[in-house]
Amino acid sequence: MGASFRDFGLLVLRLGIGGMFIFYGWPMLMGGPDMWERLGGATAAIGINFAPTVFGFIAAVTEFGGGICLILGLFLRPVCFLLMITMVVAAAMHMTNGDGIKVASHAIEDGILFFSLIFIGPGQLSLDQQLGIFEKKSEQS
Repeated sequence: MGASFRDFGLLVLRLGIGGMFIFYGWPMLMGGPDMWERLGGATAAIGINFAPTVFGFIAAVTEFGGGICLILGLFLRPVCFLLMITMVVAAAMHMTNGDGIKVASHAIEDGILFFSLIFIGPGQLSLDQQLGIFEKKSEQS
């Protein structure tokens, strides 16, 4: 009984967070090169000062596409790694801009969540599990 509640809980978490990242990532993805350049400028906070449009586009695709993958439980671990890196850059940008921990906290919290999901995995109610991608089917979770 405990494993089924765990898997359902992971499904609810993936649906909620995935939905929010789709909602948040879509306007960034559709914003075009001007938006991508602004987004990609955040990499300056970690010392990357070239190709901001490319990095912004990658961030937008990661957030929107990552949200879809979270919902489906597809390629969860690599997607969570990419989302975690995106959140590290966002948090660093906020801190570098002097926005403080209160503004950076959302990115930090999401980064911690994605880091945790790398280890926890998507649960049984996921395409990774059903297709045998990155997951071993186990008799007991």
